[in-house]
Amino acid sequence: MNCLVKVPSCSSLLYSSVLCSIFVCSSSGLSAIAETPMDAEPDNRALDTRIDEATAKGIEFLKSRGQADDGSFSGETGVAVTALCVNAILTHRPQAINDPAIQKALAYIEKRIQSDGGIYAEGSYYRNYETSVSVSALISANRDGKYDSVLKRAESFLKGLQWDESEDIEPSAPEYGGAGYGSHKRPDLSNTSFFIEALHELGNGPDDEAIQKALKFVVRTQNLADEGNDTEFANKVNDGGFYYTPAAGGQSQAGEAVGGGLRSYGSMTYAGLKSMIYAGLTPDDPRVQAAMTFIRDHYTLETNPGMGHAGLYYYYHTFAKALDAANVEIIDDADGNPRVWRKDLVDQLLGEQLADGSWVNNESDRWMEGDRQLVTAYVLLALAHCRQ
Repeated sequence: MNCLVKVPSCSSLLYSSVLCSIFVCSSSGLSAIAETPMDAEPDNRALDTRIDEATAKGIEFLKSRGQADDGSFSGETGVAVTALCVNAILTHRPQAINDPAIQKALAYIEKRIQSDGGIYAEGSYYRNYETSVSVSALISANRDGKYDSVLKRAESFLKGLQWDESEDIEPSAPEYGGAGYGSHKRPDLSNTSFFIEALHELGNGPDDEAIQKALKFVVRTQNLADEGNDTEFANKVNDGGFYYTPAAGGQSQAGEAVGGGLRSYGSMTYAGLKSMIYAGLTPDDPRVQAAMTFIRDHYTLETNPGMGHAGLYYYYHTFAKALDAANVEIIDDADGNPRVWRKDLVDQLLGEQLADGSWVNNESDRWMEGDRQLVTAYVLLALAHCRQ
């Protein structure tokens, strides 16, 4: 049965499940058009078939060539890459829970469960990051409540890391509500987005106090005047995109703009969008609209906008998660061309898969993207959000 429904406003629909709906980012913001013709089904199945073939090769790489004898994937970096790989495999193959490779990796993660509830390598400076991604892995691996208590303690640990009143940080401070690596130098949007995602996956809704505190920090990382952003950078760029952190004087990995603003860039903008969705902002919220405008104006899979090839696979991973969370299916790019982002991303990623089944960033090893285990996990997780 074909359906064609024109919806004048998608504010109550975009983040809910709507039969036969796809969502389009147009030059006027977000609009909704529901249209699912029968003749689209063969193409959808073909896309999923391509994903299945690519992920099978990627998973085989991780299991046969990417894992060390102790069960870790790139264990010298702590537990994070191992957790990402476990989550990536189980996301595509839940039945692999009893696979020896998964069991060995889970044992490795379990040995990093600390008495304070965190899940990280001893002496790590990345406690929030390691714990947040470990939470996602253990949720994927949780059977018969095996990790219930571990996850509950990890939740308390993460909330304890948040920059808030418990550390004499006032709501007016730019660092308020954020999360950092755990070395406690400053919070940043990347860590805060992992923090919010972990709390979301643990069942915390938009009304959760920690998520609402984190939203204050997220809003302050957006180049958008007013709308809750009271930092000195709010109106200097004003393109709706996001940067790394307003704390400790502010920083963008993409550098400073003319006039002292902090440049927006792709990966942080998608991280910001995803975080706002999990925090309950609706599609008609000016902050969401501004983020979508930046995304439309800078739509590309050739680079991480503003960063070139640096962090490219982190960008793909966050791009897919954010657009899937927003229920966006088609994006009008800067030239007004409608882009089916799932197909675009599958085409891009499958074209970059190496003969051994892995992926790696050959253009930039910044942020560990020369590590095949990490990058393969990013891609597998991104592809999970591309399924029809």
